[in-house]
Amino acid sequence: MRYRFFPLIAVLAIFLSHAGESLAQTKKKSEGHRIQFRVKGYKDTTAVIAHYYGDNQYIPKDTARFDTKGNLVFEGKKDLPEGVYLLVLPRNRYVEFLVGEQYQSMEFDTLDPISSMKIKEGTENQVFYSYQKTMSQKAKDAAPVKAALARTKNPDTTAKLKADLEAIDKQVKDFREKLFLDHPNTFSVKLFKAAMEPEVPPAKILPNGRKDSLFQFLYFRDHFFDNIDLSDDRMVRTPLFHNKIEQYIEKLTLQIPDSINFYSDKLLSMAKSKEAFKYIVWWITNHYEKSQIMGMDAVFVHMAKNYYLNGKAYWVDSGVVSKIRERAKILEPILIGKKAPNMWLTDSSGKLYTLDGFKAKATILYFWDPNCGHCQKETPKLLEFWEKNKARGIDVYAVTIDRKPDDWKKYIREKKLNWLNVWDSYTATDFKNLYDIYATPVIYILDENKKILAKRIGVEQLPDFFDNYFRDKLGKATKD
Repeated sequence: MRYRFFPLIAVLAIFLSHAGESLAQTKKKSEGHRIQFRVKGYKDTTAVIAHYYGDNQYIPKDTARFDTKGNLVFEGKKDLPEGVYLLVLPRNRYVEFLVGEQYQSMEFDTLDPISSMKIKEGTENQVFYSYQKTMSQKAKDAAPVKAALARTKNPDTTAKLKADLEAIDKQVKDFREKLFLDHPNTFSVKLFKAAMEPEVPPAKILPNGRKDSLFQFLYFRDHFFDNIDLSDDRMVRTPLFHNKIEQYIEKLTLQIPDSINFYSDKLLSMAKSKEAFKYIVWWITNHYEKSQIMGMDAVFVHMAKNYYLNGKAYWVDSGVVSKIRERAKILEPILIGKKAPNMWLTDSSGKLYTLDGFKAKATILYFWDPNCGHCQKETPKLLEFWEKNKARGIDVYAVTIDRKPDDWKKYIREKKLNWLNVWDSYTATDFKNLYDIYATPVIYILDENKKILAKRIGVEQLPDFFDNYFRDKLGKATKD
């Protein structure tokens, strides 16, 4: 079960825009956990605790009831997985806390949980809330200064206000450095560091005297995980981990399969934590399998072959592996850049036309069904495009999936579809599986050697695609 919130822990990032060790577990009193709260403003009602995992929050079975004095106890015979947790209260309120020790006690007022928080037992949350209290207070101190700075036009006042902000910023930095030095082995400090981005040095000067325009971006990407411990399982159970992975793969990596595959492998080579490795493999595979961006199925195939089908994805059972293997087996031969699988199909008179033998500078491979409503809308549009562009060497190899030739023949005759119309009259080609046809219409675009250039694009995208294709081809020929 999962529960969504806006993370309070976002306060960790305040003042960090300028900008490793494992926790020694406190000796347990006994097996299991006991987390106590005293909350002002609640009595005779229930609450639950939840924990982060990736980009979701999950509610375990722990539910407890406040007594008449606002006391609340969660306890069980098993240890709770360590990470960032939430006490979920009635009226859509919640408070974050760390589970580093299994026995903890804290109290607060719901009107201002951060300022009122008192940690009775638990070192991790003492550090965690000490940091948040200071960050929250410094943010309050800075707010009126920033507001005044936005209003003033006086140079002297501006200089004074900027100096005030710099002083507050220095106080924050000094506090943070001392906290990190005093508590270097805590998960709290590890979490605060994970919120920090790498400090990027000035760009290098090239031999021509200009600044290297890519240096800072490349440095930022190469050092993006310097402050996050990918050998610590607890990191996955924080609100920071998923955002870091998503930013690195989606924002800092060029969105083409080769680049995504390279940087995914690089990231996974750094993930020494089993939980981190597991989550990253799952997220990348799932994300790009569902992607609507053309060609991203190559990422799924890469992840399948390099992680699921060689036993590295230890957490999946044989049934899941079998399904992934079958899916990758279908997708790999029809990835962009691969030669399109050949087909042996016949026209309405029974004459055989293989795909390999179909001559054209560019082929629109069109899978359709005359009885499909969407096909009936798209086919006339494709016909109009083809008639305007066939002189450029573009031709259509139209494959009906319908097993009723009379309907097919009637439609192509009435609509005057004068391109090549074929069907699998001899059931010789399993093209539905061969080309992953689970709905119609589907368009593949092939070059003169039948290499797949594009797939699953709409008719409305064809003009731009072919304009770019022939322009690039002409440019290449001119250079040669």
